[in-house]
Amino acid sequence: MGGDTDSVQSSIIANSDDNLFTTKPEFSLLSGEIPALRSGRSFRDHHNTSEIEENEKRKNSIYAQVIKSYDDLTDRVENMEVAKQKVLSYTPGSWVENIGGMTPNVPKTTTLLLIGPKGSGKSSLVNRISRVFEDDKFAPDRAQATYNSSICDGTRFLQEYMIPRNSTSFCLYDTCGFSDVLYENLKMIEQWMTKGVCHGELANRMNCETRQDEFLTYERRRVDFVIFVVNGLSVLECMEISGADTPYMYRVAKIFNSPFLSFKDHKPVIAITHGDLLSISERARVRVFLGDTLGVHPSKQTFDIPDDCEPITEVAIVDLVRYALEHADRNLPFKSRSMISKARFCNK
Repeated sequence: MGGDTDSVQSSIIANSDDNLFTTKPEFSLLSGEIPALRSGRSFRDHHNTSEIEENEKRKNSIYAQVIKSYDDLTDRVENMEVAKQKVLSYTPGSWVENIGGMTPNVPKTTTLLLIGPKGSGKSSLVNRISRVFEDDKFAPDRAQATYNSSICDGTRFLQEYMIPRNSTSFCLYDTCGFSDVLYENLKMIEQWMTKGVCHGELANRMNCETRQDEFLTYERRRVDFVIFVVNGLSVLECMEISGADTPYMYRVAKIFNSPFLSFKDHKPVIAITHGDLLSISERARVRVFLGDTLGVHPSKQTFDIPDDCEPITEVAIVDLVRYALEHADRNLPFKSRSMISKARFCNK
């Protein structure tokens, strides 16, 4: 499934038939000849060719890192319980770095928002995460997963899920999938990120006061970090057609790069689903492609979560949640001086 980085990378570059990103270069930069004179090409053409070669080498190196990351997951399976307990012992603000002497505005519950295209597997991911942290592989689904997204709207109301269900430390918010209208998606995301989310709220309504049950009042929560969910199979299909120029990837890239989804310099973490339908090589290619298209590191900010019960998948789930919580704490807003003064007055 992997091997060490040097051997994988060497095999990728050495054999052009197995090279997933490049074709055999036209010039040898080690031949001692000057390509521009030998071929009659200009210096600019040679410079552009060198940039392309360097870019392809970089991609192959990253691909090798991603392949190796699957072996790393296998090596860490025996320590999974330690990593899981680290997340279960989390409380909001407990992983805050004390910088500049400022006091962060810590929420009672850290809120992680799941967004993504229709049918990307957001609800299924909620169920997977819940089972891992409740240590119950046979627990019934908490979130209603869509069976056929082409004939069903999927999630229509915002749904809050405490993880684990008897805790108040952090929660996942399941949302509706993107529509075909980019403007509507961006406005909906702007509302969630600026006005907060509320359990039972109609997800595709712009009116913030709409509730599933007008007689119940749920707490509105500030979004603390975002998990962006994409279907790996859909991404691979786009790669084989025309890459980022497909409507699916265009919409994903535009929404992912919305300034409302970023916390300072930190973009959302990416969860890739449906990897069980792909080979390891295809899953690695998807992660590299998403990294290049969305501007995130493929082996550090994309997490492959296939629909299986393998131990390495559970490790990936723990890693995904820990990454999201750490960044939620890292990017907590700071209290204003007026808020601090008011708190001190109330405590007297």
